Amino acid sequence: MSSLDRRADAAFAPVRDAVLSGRIPGAVLGLLGSDGSTVFRVAGLAQREPAMVPLAADTVFDLASLTKVVFTTTAILRLVEQGRIGLDDSLASAIPDLRQYDVAGAAERKLTLRQCLTHQTHLPGVEPLYTYGQDPQTLRAFVLQRVWRHGQPVYSDINFILLGIVIERLTGQPLIDQPLPAGFTFRPDPERCAATERCTWRGRVMRGEVHDENAYALGGASGHAGLFGDAAALLSFARGLLTGGILGQSSRQELFRRQTATRSLGWEMAYEGWSGGDRTSSGTIGHTGFTGTGLWIDREEGHAWTLLTNRVHPTRHVDTGIVSLRRAVGDLVCGG
Repeated sequence: MSSLDRRADAAFAPVRDAVLSGRIPGAVLGLLGSDGSTVFRVAGLAQREPAMVPLAADTVFDLASLTKVVFTTTAILRLVEQGRIGLDDSLASAIPDLRQYDVAGAAERKLTLRQCLTHQTHLPGVEPLYTYGQDPQTLRAFVLQRVWRHGQPVYSDINFILLGIVIERLTGQPLIDQPLPAGFTFRPDPERCAATERCTWRGRVMRGEVHDENAYALGGASGHAGLFGDAAALLSFARGLLTGGILGQSSRQELFRRQTATRSLGWEMAYEGWSGGDRTSSGTIGHTGFTGTGLWIDREEGHAWTLLTNRVHPTRHVDTGIVSLRRAVGDLVCGG
């Protein structure tokens, strides 16, 4: 048995316990070794209700906020590499109609891409946009013209909804039609997907349609949510960030540079008490998704891991222990 297999077995033990105890329906753990090899461990169900469906290593998950880093952050950095925009350019340079009725005084027009990527804005964490209607273009206009309430910087979906609109404006393509790496999609096959919540708003169990209500109302894809993928796709993406297959050298250097005490561009960076556990190197980046997903990349050690669960199935309103589970897995992946 390889050392990567041994680490996978050790790290998967608490995950299997969580599945067997019924705290989460199912989970896939994937590890990428420093030599480029991968291993996967699987347990539980892709769906409990209305019918039980077994989970597989290639089950596709609603990645939720991993969309922010896998898709949106990467797409913005590619546009920077192409010279289409700069990280310290304002949102208004790409979206000239942003707060167009107050071009001189609107604070939103002065926000930069870097501030949005690092969640250093006055914008709120979340807003129930879907309660204002389900026409995607009208909701985009609402986001752009709304006078957002001011507050201290927080982790904000609104930051990334705006970044998604930047991408649409600069590329001329809706997010749902943007090119994606193999294994990722905004239009998944429901039969291959893990189920998420029994949504009281939509009146059904979500399987193969985005769990996030705002992303659904915005047309199924937004800068903050909407991406689907499996564990192999995430590890392939991680390998590309480590080796240079995803972004150029300057973008990778910027991506792995600490921008705030807890964040790089888009990603979290290792800090005391974070989701990746206490044994990661200081240069490790990671991110989680509300549905129960996560990806962590340790540049110093040259390895990565992903833990994908459907912990919101059939409801988000239970304590699944996902926070402590992620940290336990990270500690075991990084050496026990």
